[in-house]
Amino acid sequence: MSKVSRQDIEKVARLSRLAFSPEESERFAAQLNSILEYADKINALPTDDIEPTAHGLTLANVFRPDEPRPGLTPDEALANAPETEAQCFKVPPIIQEMG
Repeated sequence: MSKVSRQDIEKVARLSRLAFSPEESERFAAQLNSILEYADKINALPTDDIEPTAHGLTLANVFRPDEPRPGLTPDEALANAPETEAQCFKVPPIIQEMG
């Protein structure tokens, strides 16, 4: 890959409306070049015989099977409710009518 120069950093900074000092531009250029060198090392690895994967390990479903089971009766569901009305939870109104 081509090296990133200080001028490249300054151009991108200008387009991004960022202000870097010359020292910061030099430091960012060195850091980006280091990252690109590492990416080149990874790209150089022989991966022809390796199948592409989304995960490094085989994934298995760890969830239990979805089986229907009986639920709570309305009386059991409302047993701890402070107030009920017509087999529903009764809550204080939060929106008042305007008028």
